[in-house]
Amino acid sequence: MSHDGVGPRAVMRSVAFLTAGVLAVPALAGCSEKDPAGKPTAGQEIAPAERGQIADGGTLRWAVDALPETLNAFQADADAATSKVAGAVLPSMYRLDANGRPQRNPDYLESAKVVDREPRQVVLYKLNQQAVWSDGREIGAADFAAQWRALSGKDTAFWTARNAGYDRIEKIERGANDLEVRVTFSKPYADWQSLFSPLYPKDVMGTPDAFNDGARRKLKVTAGPFALDTVDKDSGEVRLKRNPRWWGRPAKLSELVLRAVPRDKRTAALAEGKVDLAEIGSSEAHRITLAARDKGKGNGAPLAHGPGAALTPGKSLRSWAIAHGSDEEAADEEILARKKRGKAVAEYADEQSSLRGFEVRKSLEPAFTQLALNGEEGPLADERVRRAVARALDREELARVVLKPLGLPAEPVGSHLALSGQQAYADNSGALGGQDTKEARALLADAGWVSGGPVKEEQKEKKAAGAGASKEPAGSEASEASQTPAGSDSDSDTDEGSGSAEDSGSSGSSSTSDGSDGSASSTTSGSSDSSGSSSSSDSSSSSDSSDSSGDDGTYIVGEDGKPGDDKPGENRAPALLVPAPLAELQRVALLDQAYVLGVHRQAEKAKKQKAGKKQRIGKKQQAETENQRKKDGPGTSGKVEKNLAHEGRTQFQHGGAPGAYAPKGTAAPGRVAAGPLAKNGKPLTLRFVLPSGPGSQSLRAVGERIARMLEGIGIRTEISKVADESYFKDHIASGQYDLALYSWPASAFPATDARPIYSKPVPAADGSLNVEQNYTRVGTDQVDQLFDQAIAELDPGESRSLVRKADARIWAAAGSIPLYQRPQLTAARTNLANAGAFGFQTPLYEDMGFLKKGAKPQVSPSS
Repeated sequence: MSHDGVGPRAVMRSVAFLTAGVLAVPALAGCSEKDPAGKPTAGQEIAPAERGQIADGGTLRWAVDALPETLNAFQADADAATSKVAGAVLPSMYRLDANGRPQRNPDYLESAKVVDREPRQVVLYKLNQQAVWSDGREIGAADFAAQWRALSGKDTAFWTARNAGYDRIEKIERGANDLEVRVTFSKPYADWQSLFSPLYPKDVMGTPDAFNDGARRKLKVTAGPFALDTVDKDSGEVRLKRNPRWWGRPAKLSELVLRAVPRDKRTAALAEGKVDLAEIGSSEAHRITLAARDKGKGNGAPLAHGPGAALTPGKSLRSWAIAHGSDEEAADEEILARKKRGKAVAEYADEQSSLRGFEVRKSLEPAFTQLALNGEEGPLADERVRRAVARALDREELARVVLKPLGLPAEPVGSHLALSGQQAYADNSGALGGQDTKEARALLADAGWVSGGPVKEEQKEKKAAGAGASKEPAGSEASEASQTPAGSDSDSDTDEGSGSAEDSGSSGSSSTSDGSDGSASSTTSGSSDSSGSSSSSDSSSSSDSSDSSGDDGTYIVGEDGKPGDDKPGENRAPALLVPAPLAELQRVALLDQAYVLGVHRQAEKAKKQKAGKKQRIGKKQQAETENQRKKDGPGTSGKVEKNLAHEGRTQFQHGGAPGAYAPKGTAAPGRVAAGPLAKNGKPLTLRFVLPSGPGSQSLRAVGERIARMLEGIGIRTEISKVADESYFKDHIASGQYDLALYSWPASAFPATDARPIYSKPVPAADGSLNVEQNYTRVGTDQVDQLFDQAIAELDPGESRSLVRKADARIWAAAGSIPLYQRPQLTAARTNLANAGAFGFQTPLYEDMGFLKKGAKPQVSPSS
């Protein structure tokens, strides 16, 4: 399972420990006249067009991450590609609209309603009389019954991933005629509209063998606007063709091809014409935007971006001089580097020219990114510490980091269980409270974490750092790197003769240093990816070598027992983390730097003052000034400048500026804010696990921001960067973290799908804790009870009210903090209609197609 998200209606469980009397649930907006659900934060962008404007025929090639391992959406290894195939070739009784709300699908269903509540809930489905399978058989009660038996959980021979809802069905039978299906429930089920979407034929669901193996690579019988043609592992393609037996609006496309293209290869695939539609990251989106901007400049005009952008006249001249110099070895190297650079520039220019036929369509995914707090053990087992972490966060700022550069609404998410626009949404974040540093510190103090307490020396257990993990304290150089604008072509800021041209602008690569976690911010990069490759290996190697000493070669100023330490019980200044062996060298370097900066700053000021004088200085005064300059040395402007520069030096003496390097034994400056916290001799340090891959820059940038916010209340974070492929399985799911960032989808049926995410873990038979998918290990009996009540409440309004109450209590438990809705960026051919960034809506495959010549799409509705 990816940290970037999960398949549709995937579920998890979570645990929350609430202190009695702490929770104050705010008045829920469900009681007011205004709909608290509101509307989607951002509208979809799919270039909508009437069917009459779309040409008949054509093949749409749609990029997917990989070929689906199975075509059975109810198996554990089903993925997004599985969902796309199922949506195009199988029936769905309900599908989602642009607001993320379920709507009856008239192609299959004439009506569906609850006809009895007592003694049992009964739902009557009336099917479209034209609905038939591709073999000519009518869709009917036999298909509904076969799917129920397979997914009910009663027969373990069926290898199912979930049975939510189906386990509450008592029986399924034919109604008054073949077009009616009566479903009787053993227990009331509010989310009955979630069932039978998709619906598989009884040929697939009828037996365990057919269910387990029969639909993994083929679907002989279908009933959608498209039918499955071939699944070709060699070419990496799933090919769908028009269904000749389709009774609805005929598909505009003659073929729909799902082509496996890795995320880092999509720029090249788009430029080479291999795909027409692809989800992309912010770096690819930036390139497509630049291509459109450069469209009117002509093919011969040099590009102001890419691998050749940093080639200034000076660098070019230097490169030419080396290539034609007397040093033959250097000349040969430079000539080779120039050839590589020239090739990269040409390839980049060709790609940019091809990308002009595409545009970026953007919206917000039906998924949100959260900060997860592992409450199983350690400091975060205390609810007060978790609440303090949450109160330290400026969620608006974190949303702006990712969404504002993309031109998307930067609004923090206010619910764990739904997103704005969905029926169950309401902003319940008030149950926890907003950003409040003072309150956060008070919570920590109440939990026994105080500033200035003694800290015992002990070997740190590397719980979160598995194989391939790199560790670094928050606020390190990596933290600074996270502020690098993504559009600053850092990959190409090397000298012409450096030989690094091949690292930027090569086929399929981006000239910018930004990236995304699938669809993330274009202006913030990960903590160490400015060189164009993931730095986890670099930082890992460096941390491995330093870890052997047990303390990473660092010590804490004011905590080594040397003179200058504050006395116990006094208001101690914060400790400063410095590399001990290099402290003196760093101090000298800083003093020299301060002197130079002070001299130049004062010289600049003197020049301005001199230019503003109305009277000329006499020749004698000029001579005296010149003599004084000669005495003081170059770069100065007399005694005033020299004295001020000296003041600049003294400002950076040890014990001066906060954060300056200092030799071992130096006391920290007294005027700095309160420092790290400790309890029972242990510092308050949290393990923050982040993915290290090139597609996760925005997660790392957000993680660095969070680390700095926590530092403001005295909480230290130790960041561990791990490989993407092991991030979720080896760290999140196994609980090897304190803090982590990952995303979850928002379901239209939260009472069913969100319950296992937030319900309380229970002890397993072997004594372990059965968390299912509750990766924060935080939950309460109250939350479980509210979910149980909501799922059994057949009044839709009352059921939503119960879901919102559950969400308020989840907020108060502070096991996970929703941050922002994930951005959705899609590259699409400019003449492709009814496809792109779908947002909440289920794609209408039969309406996708290419515009006729001269036709223009409608203006997308404003978000």
